Amino acid sequence: MRVPAVPRWRDLDQVRRADVYLRSSLYLLLWGVPLLIVASGARSDAALGTPGTAGVALLVVVLTCVAGTATLREVIALHPRPGPLPRRSLAALAATLVLGVVVARLLDPAAGSVLVVVVGIVVSMAAGGLTDRRAVAGLLVLLGAATLVVSGSWPLVVVVLAYALFLAFTVRSSLWLYGVITELDRTRRAQAALAVAEERLRFSRDVHDVMGRRLSTIAVQAELASTLARRGDERAVDQMLEVRAGAHEALREARELARGYRSTDLAVELEGARSLLASAGIACHLAATGVPERWREPAAWVVREAVTNVLRHSQAREVRIGWDGSALTVADDGGTVAAPADGSGLRGLRERVEPLGARLEAGPTGDGFAVTMRVGVA
Repeated sequence: MRVPAVPRWRDLDQVRRADVYLRSSLYLLLWGVPLLIVASGARSDAALGTPGTAGVALLVVVLTCVAGTATLREVIALHPRPGPLPRRSLAALAATLVLGVVVARLLDPAAGSVLVVVVGIVVSMAAGGLTDRRAVAGLLVLLGAATLVVSGSWPLVVVVLAYALFLAFTVRSSLWLYGVITELDRTRRAQAALAVAEERLRFSRDVHDVMGRRLSTIAVQAELASTLARRGDERAVDQMLEVRAGAHEALREARELARGYRSTDLAVELEGARSLLASAGIACHLAATGVPERWREPAAWVVREAVTNVLRHSQAREVRIGWDGSALTVADDGGTVAAPADGSGLRGLRERVEPLGARLEAGPTGDGFAVTMRVGVA
C-alpha cells in the first residue's frame, strides 16, 4: 500500500498554511508548557517533590494533555459555529481534572498546588475556545474549586483563574483570526465565481445583441431574395450575395465576441439600423446627433436592441431614432405588437444601463412602441 506523500509547505495555500500554523502552535503550547514544568520539577526536586512523585504527576499531566488535545481538536473543528458541544471529550477532560485533584491531595501541598496549576493550563487551553460561555464558565468554576480543595489558598485560586482566562482569551483570539482568514478566502472565491458569472452574462448579452441583429438581417434579406427569385428578378442574386456577406460579418463578430475585443460604436449602429430597416422596407429617421461620449456606447446598445425588436415583433413602416439632450428614443408606428417591456433582451439591456446612471423605459405609445434611455436620472 502506497503511503500518500506529505504536502510541502510551499505547496499549501494561504488558508491551509494558517490552519497548520494554528494547530501546531496550540498543540505545542498545550503539551510543551506543562511537560516543561514537570520535567524541571523532576530535575530539581522542587516543583513536584521527589522524582517518584514527579513521575506520578507526569502520568496525570500526560493523560490530561491527551484529553485536552482531543477537546482542542474538536473545538477548532467547531469554531466559529456555536455547537454542538464535544461532550465526550469535555467529560474526559473534566475526569482528568478530578484525577489531578486526587493525585495532588496525595502529594505535599506545594507539589499538589503545582500539579493543579499545570492541569489548569491544559484545561484552559483545551476548552477556552468554546463558543458556549456556560461550558467555559462551568470548567472555570471546576478549576477554581479544584485549586481551592488542593491548596486551600484563595489568592492562588485568583491567580489560577486569571491565568486560565488569559489562556482562554489567547486561544479564542487565535481561532477568531483563523476564522477571519477562512472567511476572507471564501469571499475571494465567491468574488472569483461572481466575476466568472458576470463575464458569462456579458457574453450572453453580447451574443443576444449582436447575433440577434445579424440573424434578423440575414432573415430579412433572404426573404427578399426569395421573393425576387420567384418573380424571376435578377436582383435576387445581389440579395443572396448580401446574405452571404451578412453571414461572414456575423461570423467575424462572433469571433470578436469570443475574444472579448468587440466594442460598440453608436455611428456604426445607427448606419447599420438605417440599412437594416431599409432592407425590410421600413423608413428610418435619424436625429441622434450630439450624444455625449460617455453615453454613446449605451445608446448604441439601445439602438441595436430596439431595432432588432422592431424587425422581430413589429409591423412598423417607420422608425424614428432621436436624442433630445437627456434621452435617446427609438420609436416605431407598428401598433402595440412590439416586444414586451419585460422581454429578456430589454431586461438585460436595463440591467446594463442602470448601473451607469441611466433609466430604460419601454412600452406602447399611441400608434406604436418606444424604447427610451434617460440619462442622469438613475
